[in-house]
Amino acid sequence: MRAVLTVIGKDKVGIIAGVSQQLAELSINILDVSQTIMTDYFTMMMMLELNEAQTDFDQIRMALNELGKKLDVKISIQREEIFDTMHKL
Repeated sequence: MRAVLTVIGKDKVGIIAGVSQQLAELSINILDVSQTIMTDYFTMMMMLELNEAQTDFDQIRMALNELGKKLDVKISIQREEIFDTMHKL
């Protein structure tokens, strides 16, 4: 299964490292990434492959939500098919 992850928040050191480390610990592969800084705000979008993940989607979402709180950013993850459907409307 693939998923789309977004990260938005005030720019600071360690956001990419923190998110990448958490994904590695969850055995989630990063297929593609795009990130930019817009007026002091960090934005990142990742396409992820979850086939090797050792936990279910809800636990992954909870782990990323907790990480977002620690990094003071908003992290969202959606299954690719839901993301695609929402953006075709």
